[in-house]
Amino acid sequence: MNLDALTHAFTDLHPVVQALLATTFTWLVTASGAALVFLFKDLPRKALDGMLGFTGGVMIAASYWSLLAPSIEMSEAQGMLPWFPPAVGFAAGALFLFGLDKLVPHLHLNFGQDETEGVKTQWKRTTLLVLAITLHNIPEGLAVGVAFGAAAAGLDGAELGGAVALAIGIGLQNFPEGIAVSMPLRRSGVSRRKAFFYGQLSAVVEPIAGVIGAAAVLVFQPILPYALAFAAGAMIYVVIEEVVPETQRDKHTDTAALGFIGGFLVMMILDVALG
Repeated sequence: MNLDALTHAFTDLHPVVQALLATTFTWLVTASGAALVFLFKDLPRKALDGMLGFTGGVMIAASYWSLLAPSIEMSEAQGMLPWFPPAVGFAAGALFLFGLDKLVPHLHLNFGQDETEGVKTQWKRTTLLVLAITLHNIPEGLAVGVAFGAAAAGLDGAELGGAVALAIGIGLQNFPEGIAVSMPLRRSGVSRRKAFFYGQLSAVVEPIAGVIGAAAVLVFQPILPYALAFAAGAMIYVVIEEVVPETQRDKHTDTAALGFIGGFLVMMILDVALG
């Protein structure tokens, strides 16, 4: 099935169902990445940094083309100051992730046990790693759900093709995320099955956040411009606070930068071509 056919197949479905299917797809792609642990015990750090860079590039591009730009167009079409809802929503999304980051115990990839963030706890490294990626995935699922809800509302700047493009882009960058969780766990001595389980578990939150996002904007349509920008602010916070630092802790920063450029280009092309 080509991309046009995929988009048309979504048209007759309820927006919440669309969001559920799209975020289930992104979750399954994460599981596919985590499944590589059954084939390999480790992954070269250079490859991992390149993949994480790709993830950051996709998220930054999606934040503008799939979320902020439609938010600006909707605000203007509704007679509001075109910059106000995007600015408020963007700030709220970043502050929301900032709050979660301070409250939820977690440990970023490639960080030592003494660099745990959030409320202090004695939880195992495995649990802390999974929680870090789970926090990362909340805004991704929310972004996809809000995008489908916005498209269903039929407002200027929101199209079903753009929502599908966002889901595909988030799915592509979820593949290395699954690898990034399962491989370090396997390397630390966790069994293949447990490493895979925890790797895919980190993305289970995406369908939940997607359904909540789609349902919320359908019920409260006036919040659409704010909700799109909220998801963008949350995603960019994750990129700056988590993804970028993880790629700068070794000597492969150039590889990570090229991966970032590649991810940005892929997401930009997807959104412009479909949206």
